[in-house]
Amino acid sequence: MLPPEDVIGALADEVDALRALDGADGMRWTERAGWHYTLAFYGEVDEDTVPELTARLGRAAARTEPFPLALSGGGQFGRGRALWAGASGDLHTMRLLAERSEAAGRKAGVEMDEHRRYQAHLTVARSRDAVDVRPYLAALEDFRSRTWIVEELVLVRSHLPRSGVPGEQPRYEAVARRALGAAG
Repeated sequence: MLPPEDVIGALADEVDALRALDGADGMRWTERAGWHYTLAFYGEVDEDTVPELTARLGRAAARTEPFPLALSGGGQFGRGRALWAGASGDLHTMRLLAERSEAAGRKAGVEMDEHRRYQAHLTVARSRDAVDVRPYLAALEDFRSRTWIVEELVLVRSHLPRSGVPGEQPRYEAVARRALGAAG
């Protein structure tokens, strides 16, 4: 799911403040062009599978009504190896859409990792080593964007860096967009 541009702008302002904190230069900060909520991670998907996956995601989207969401707070995975902005709003529907997106992948023949309970997150920084992210989490605690209505599901393809240039970021491409429920 892709937040609206003004919401991304509000997060960019917050991330700028985080990058000014002590130790921030030890983190690899993600670029705003890549900021999105991943509902299901498919890994490598054969090009021949994309049409079936897209069709199944379309059915999952049609069965899910649009819902309100805001960027809100933050958290971390892996002892600070990933720092993220969280979400508030209709998280029940967001989890349901994540489950449906995962099921769509499985039914399309995509090999999926083991199922984990969905945690809404938008990654803003990563680190190779464990990092004390308490100052970042404290700064994110009161962060909240405006609420918007999620009206579409987007299939995003990641193009991982291949140049070997330090700091190069993945590129993300929207492959397909499907309207949620009554939005279509």
